Amino acid sequence: MKLLSRLAALALGAFACHAIAQSAPYPNRPVRLVVGFAPAGAADQVARAMSDAFGKALGQSVLVDNKPGNGSSIAADLVAKSAPDGYTLLIASPSSISVNPALNPALPYSPKDLVAVSKMTTSPLVLAVNPATGIRSVTDLIAAAKKDPGKLNYSTSGNGSAPHLGAALFGLLTGTQMTHIPYRGGALAIQSVMAGDTQLTFGTSPSVLPQASGGRLLALAVSTRERSALVPGLPGMREAGLPEYNLEFWYGMFVPAGTPPAIVSKIYDATVAAMQQPAVKAALAREGTEVSVSASPDQFSAFLVDDGKFWVNLVKTAKVKVD
Repeated sequence: MKLLSRLAALALGAFACHAIAQSAPYPNRPVRLVVGFAPAGAADQVARAMSDAFGKALGQSVLVDNKPGNGSSIAADLVAKSAPDGYTLLIASPSSISVNPALNPALPYSPKDLVAVSKMTTSPLVLAVNPATGIRSVTDLIAAAKKDPGKLNYSTSGNGSAPHLGAALFGLLTGTQMTHIPYRGGALAIQSVMAGDTQLTFGTSPSVLPQASGGRLLALAVSTRERSALVPGLPGMREAGLPEYNLEFWYGMFVPAGTPPAIVSKIYDATVAAMQQPAVKAALAREGTEVSVSASPDQFSAFLVDDGKFWVNLVKTAKVKVD
């Protein structure tokens, strides 16, 4: 009888501990912030710029976890299959939310498996070349690509990434053909251009600008139609001779589907609070990235509907395929 009583007491104690843990306010342990690209890339820099302020707003430490590969699909799938408890979050771009599903219907996750919390940043891409190419302008690039179709190699952070789509749009509008060389992250893609393994990239501002300022890359233009205050000194595509071209990309916060609305709301509030910190804004501005938060999770979801149509249409029109 004593043994049974002790077992019953242990069971009741375990149940009580479980109940207390279940009822503890969110968050009561560290939060994992998953990034689908390698360290030193644009997504990683956004995550690390805001993670401390985000953790303070949540009242918990935040671990940035890089899971590069497959154009950020590995990270998106990991988060989509995680427990919907607010402890595994995703910083994503159009790649994993709109582009990859359009490129590969057999993906192990669906965009519906992720809940939109807030847009975080927006910025143009930067078209840059290896200085040794002799290419000094967008018109030079078009001429070189037309002279030797397929000879110029462009690097990207992966199939379906914003740089991949940026180059696809360029080829579509100029009638040129260049060879796509995907890497597992923006930093690796930039390194390949500097090394001469590839000749150009439509890279993210945080990846390109430090190398351009050091003379290791030559930045030709930003990907928006007009000049961008985020990247002073570079022409927009209209000024560079390609007025039809206009492209910018964003990063946003997502959680697994099924996450309780109260937790989504807390993550939204903490995201907005972090992104509005002057230090965070300044750190991102130095890399050519602008803080741009959504008015609410619902507003971000509505934005994604129209934004997704743009990316999917580009994928189909440019006949982008997974290599």
